[in-house]
Amino acid sequence: MKRALALLALLAGWLLFSAPPASAHVEIVSSAPGDGARLSAAPSLVSVTLSENIGIQPGAIKVVDLGGRQVDSGPVFQPGDVPEQVAVRLKPGLPDGSYLVEYAFVSADSHPVRGTFAFVVGTGPLVTSAGAVSAATGTDPAVSTLSTAVRWLAYLGVVLLGGLAFVVLCRPAARTDSRARRLLNWGAGLVAVTTVAAFVLQGPYAAGRNLEAVFDTGLLADTWRVAYGKLLLLRLAGVGALAVLLPGLLRPRLPDRLRSRYENLAIVSGFVVLLTFSATGHPVTDPIMFVSVTADLVHFGAIALWAGGLTQLALALYRPAGGEDLRPVAARFSRIAAGSVQAIAISGVVLALRIMPSLSTLWSTGFGLLVLLKIAGFALLLAVASRSRRAVQQSLTEAPAEGTTKTVATSLQRLRLAVGVEVLLSVVVLALAALLTVTPPGG
Repeated sequence: MKRALALLALLAGWLLFSAPPASAHVEIVSSAPGDGARLSAAPSLVSVTLSENIGIQPGAIKVVDLGGRQVDSGPVFQPGDVPEQVAVRLKPGLPDGSYLVEYAFVSADSHPVRGTFAFVVGTGPLVTSAGAVSAATGTDPAVSTLSTAVRWLAYLGVVLLGGLAFVVLCRPAARTDSRARRLLNWGAGLVAVTTVAAFVLQGPYAAGRNLEAVFDTGLLADTWRVAYGKLLLLRLAGVGALAVLLPGLLRPRLPDRLRSRYENLAIVSGFVVLLTFSATGHPVTDPIMFVSVTADLVHFGAIALWAGGLTQLALALYRPAGGEDLRPVAARFSRIAAGSVQAIAISGVVLALRIMPSLSTLWSTGFGLLVLLKIAGFALLLAVASRSRRAVQQSLTEAPAEGTTKTVATSLQRLRLAVGVEVLLSVVVLALAALLTVTPPGG
């Protein structure tokens, strides 16, 4: 683990002294009419040009008069050949006065970007967006909090499913352990439930509505139409496939040929589930999306392998099966954990370099503070993991020489305590990761 700590320090230095590329949510590049424009006659439509092509999102643009009455007609559409430009038509014969344009777009990373601008028709006074009658454009606090909790529980579910690698590679005896199987089933169920919850919450989250809006069929239809909704359904299909494969994959006396087929299908299904997380987060806002999405896949996958294996190992250590020697199991997992740690460190720094707009983001924004806290938590995890590794090595070298039950029990007790602390720290780091996904990199 000393090499891993040194690698983390080196990569942290790289982060501090490198200039990361700018990356942000979708932005308004221009609009017609422009903000504050004074027109002699009412336009036939209002158009907005965005910084990226996010497709046609129903209800993304709304135009109201000073009384809050909606004056647009028809759906949002693309008025020309520019894919980043969207528009909405206005009702004919609008009278003179000020009008407010409210927009609410869902960025490629699933987060809403909302705002307003105003224009005036005729010679009347211009009422700016700050003084105009407007529907709420902020995210409802209860919806935002629940969405963050759902993301954290989804990560937890993936981590529990990541324990499948531990069962297959490190502790085959766990195939018949009902507790180990139960953890895997809980993981699949948690991912499935949180996927459905994320789908129904996305509509109110993007529209700035409260929890009652989860039953709004129009918002559900809007979520279905955007890429985020389709990726959630793909995630549900992937975890459903894993749930079907688990009983066969964990069958003790399965023929090697059939077991290999089950394992290959499980790898593909797991990859699909991981991809739906990476393709709905901050990495997709990177101009070189392939680099960031790949780094995020490696990052989250390595975390799932490490933390999922830790959870399974903690379960085995605290309630070991009768007569089972867990020291070789811990030794096998220690090698997997070492590789996972290096993958987490490298991919994490690549993500930070690609996603954060500037170096000052680290100390001047909430996103940067969360990144620093996550790095601190990860460093603490490495220190505890180093203690676990020493306990494993000590139990393997001392027990044969002394031949005493007391030596083995003492080493396993140290390992049990260290692994328990690792699991708790992993839960905290996952919570920080969930907060990062709902925090804009630039703010």
